Amino acid sequence: MAVRPPTLWRDWIADEARQVAAGTLNHADATSAELYPDPLIGETDAALAAFEKRLDALRRPSDAEVFAEVERVVLDLNEIDGRHGAFETIEREQLCEYIVETLVEWGIDVEALAARRGIDAAEITDAWRDW
Repeated sequence: MAVRPPTLWRDWIADEARQVAAGTLNHADATSAELYPDPLIGETDAALAAFEKRLDALRRPSDAEVFAEVERVVLDLNEIDGRHGAFETIEREQLCEYIVETLVEWGIDVEALAARRGIDAAEITDAWRDW
């Protein structure tokens, strides 16, 4: 199952906290909690959970339905990034990978889907993505 990026971010925060507590990382060098504040994590997790729920409700979705769900989650993430300004290269890659992996898990042939639209699978979020 695709791991939501906020799970990765929470794990990084917890790992840094353990290192600081153990004395193996200087508190000033522990930056993950600043990069991933609770509201960012919560909002991103909620947007991705909603994406999963909407995909689950689709039965034999058309290309248009799949792209509509991709557009919706990307627009949701655009709003989150607009509020928090947090999605840099690593986060963008994680979020895009998560979207593709989730589609695959729901039985979508992402390569074929993208090809029918005349794009590469790696570009599936590009039409709407601001981050």
